[in-house]
Formats: sequence, structure tokens, C-alpha cells
Amino acid sequence: MPDPAIKFGTDGWRGVIADDFTFSNVRIAAEAIAAYIHSQKNSAQEAPARGLCIGYDTRFGSKAFAQACAEVVAATGIPVMLANAVTPTPALSWGVRERGAAGGIMITSSHNPAEWNGVKYKGWYGGSGQPAMITAIESFLGKPVARAAQPAPITEFDFLPTYLKSIEDFADLDLISKSGMKFCIDSMYGAGGTILSEIFNRIGIANVAIRSNPNPLFPGINPEPIEPNIRALGEATVANQCQAGLCTDGDADRIGAIDEHGEFVDPHKIYSVLLNWVLQYKGWPGAVTRAFNTTKMLDRIARKYGRELIEHGIGFKYVVDLMLEREIVMGGEESGGIGFQRHLPERDGLLNSLMLANVMAQEKKTLGQLVADLQAEYGEHQYGRIDLHLPEAQRDAVIARAHALKSGDPVFAGMAIYSQENLDGVKFFLDNPEATTKPKAAETWLLLRASGTEPLLRIYAESCSKESVAKLLDSARAFALGA
Repeated sequence: MPDPAIKFGTDGWRGVIADDFTFSNVRIAAEAIAAYIHSQKNSAQEAPARGLCIGYDTRFGSKAFAQACAEVVAATGIPVMLANAVTPTPALSWGVRERGAAGGIMITSSHNPAEWNGVKYKGWYGGSGQPAMITAIESFLGKPVARAAQPAPITEFDFLPTYLKSIEDFADLDLISKSGMKFCIDSMYGAGGTILSEIFNRIGIANVAIRSNPNPLFPGINPEPIEPNIRALGEATVANQCQAGLCTDGDADRIGAIDEHGEFVDPHKIYSVLLNWVLQYKGWPGAVTRAFNTTKMLDRIARKYGRELIEHGIGFKYVVDLMLEREIVMGGEESGGIGFQRHLPERDGLLNSLMLANVMAQEKKTLGQLVADLQAEYGEHQYGRIDLHLPEAQRDAVIARAHALKSGDPVFAGMAIYSQENLDGVKFFLDNPEATTKPKAAETWLLLRASGTEPLLRIYAESCSKESVAKLLDSARAFALGA
């Protein structure tokens, strides 16, 4: 039977290496994926003969775990294309779609601390597995899967060349090359490696690379492109007089950024900069999607350009669902995962880094100037997040207490609750007196949510000033800890 810790959450299964993320459990997860593919033997897109693509990142043991997955899958008669080197998640996803594979397995724990690793499943279309797929895979955990009389072949494959061509064709490298700008690039010791730096070198754009060497210890940081992990990029950006710092997470599917002053530019503002530019200059058709915990500045941008804004649950799989159903120009989430349907129904930190450079080149502005322009046009939007490590029972009790709060309660920083939404966690909209003093002030909201992948209570807030965000987060922390 599988370890009960094997559970595919918001974006795959993750666990602590040598605790629950063991070779035994990884093989059980791989068997369940193989069983799912065999159950789709009559499907045009997911037939076993189409094979599976398997990739891995820079984490401890990732290559060996990928090899173990490949052996398990091949033993059931499903051909495997196994990455021949460290591979960014979006490159693996591109490979799945380009090769016409039935699906893909990525060994990564994305932004988690060094002691974690994980298994992400990618659908045949080149994006996060849809909820129905993940539910089906979980149903096969611990159940026997038939072995083939002869194992299918395992072929080593380089997923990078065609993926790199795809993102270089998507962005306007010629425009970037003429901008005369300078960038600092931070791969956080992860799968992004030297990819962006090599692209910029090839087109003659000055750049400085930090933390581009693979290191499974991720010394001093979690490979998540947010504060405080991104501070080294801020220092390097200022010291080298760059117009922006661009950062990718452990498996390079998420983006983070720093402006020319060394200030962190949160993923909400990155998404807003990209969306505003795409709708203004590209005019690509389709609705806009955003996760429940993502800035409402996107609503204002979509409204200006007459686009439908679709709010959905937290996790890129919901973006994927929408992109497979209808026309979507962009979709994204709070954690820096942003995707363009025209490219792939997948988040891509490397592509988004190029696109941010593209916007800067066309506007002839630094990243800080672009953000200031957005704040001036759509109103000041400030955002913050804290994560609390709480036992599951305590975490659930906090959520239950939050659900019990009523309209008018001044629980958070003395601001009265005027509405509540429960799409994914508990979200409160608050009556913030400061908002009456600012033109086009952002709506003030606070969200409490149990993480789908880690033992965490996540608390998110957005308001019209950094000060009110800080007060909200402090009061929410006190609420969660029972003060």
C-alpha cells in the first residue's frame, strides 16, 4: 500500500526526501501514473504507445528519482523519453506536446526548501494535469499494474533546443537586442541555469548572472523568487547598474523580479505589466484569468480593454482547464506562474523573463518606471503574504474560526468586514478608511488558506498602501495564533 503522504495537491505530490519522498514511494507514484495511461488505451491523445516524457531539476537525487520513474513506466510497456540533463519544467511540458506524448513526469519540488522533492504530472497538451487526471492517478495508488513481457525502451532526449527556439520566437529578441539595457539574472541554483544569460549574450545584451550554478542545497534560500530569497538579486542589480533583475524559481516555471532601485517587484505587478502591454500593443484575443489570491488590478486592466476577467481556484491547473476549454489571452496566479495560451497552457518563468525585457525595450522604460505608470493609471495596489507552519488540526481550526466571522466584525486591523468569499480559502473584503484618502484606491482584502502542497497556513493581503498591508498581515497572524 502507498504511504498516506502520497497525495497530489495543487501541483503534484511533494515530500521530504528520505522521509516520505523515498524511492519506494516514488515508484508507487510512477506505477499509478503508468496505470492511468494504460486506462486511457482507447484515447487518441493519451494512448500508452505515445509514451511519457520524464525530466528532472537540480534537487538532491532528482536524476536518480527520474531514472526510477522511467524504469517503472517502461516495465509496464510504455516507452519513455528521459531527459539527458537538468531540464526546466516548461521545457519538459513543451517536449510533451511537441513529441505528441501521452503525458509527462517532472521530478521537482519547485520552490520548496532543499530537503523537499516532488512529482509533477503534465498532460498531453503540455501543461499541469487537469483535476480529473490527478484524481484518476490518485485512484491507482497502491494498486498493481501489469508488467509487459518486454519492457518498452527508455530513450535519452534533449528537451532544450526546440523549447529554446519556441520562447525565442515568441519574444521579440531583435527589439530587446536594440534596447541597450542591462539585466541581472538569478536562477536561484535551479533548472534555469545559464539559459537566460546565454540568450542575452547571443543577442548582445549586457547581463550579470548570479546563482546560476546548480546546487541542491540552495544555500541560504528557498528557491522561491520572493523576499527574502531574492535580496541577493536586488543587491546585484543595483551594484551592476541594471535596469531590472530577472529571477526564476527552482524548476524555472515561475518568475520574480527586481527594479533598478533594488526593490522587489511582486508577481502581481509582473502579471499586470505584461497583461497591460499585451492588450495595448498585441491585442491578442481572449479572456483573462487570475487565481483567487491574485491582485484585483488585473480586473481593472481587463475592464479598460473590454476583456472578460475569470477568477478561479488557486493552482495553475485551473488556468489549464480554462485554456483547454476556450480562448484565453493570459492566465496566472499569485506565485509568479503566468502563461500565454498562444505558447503553451503552462507557466513559464524563462519566457516571462524574456517578455518582461520585451516590454521594457518597447516602452523604453526601466521596470520601476513601468510599475509606477501602472500604479498611477490603475491606483496604488500593494500586496503581502506570510506563511505560518501550523499542525493540520490547528490550521483547520483557524479556517473554521475565520468562516464563523460575520459582516461588520472589526477583527483585522480594526477594519470592518463587509463581504466574504469562499472560492478557495476564506477571503474578507474590508472597509479601509485609508482608501477614502487615495484616488483609485485598491480594494482591501485578506485571504486565509491552507496550502495544498505543504503544512502551511497562507495569509494574503492587498490594499492601497504597504502600511495597511503590514497591519492586516500582523492582525491576521495574531488571529491565527489565537491572540
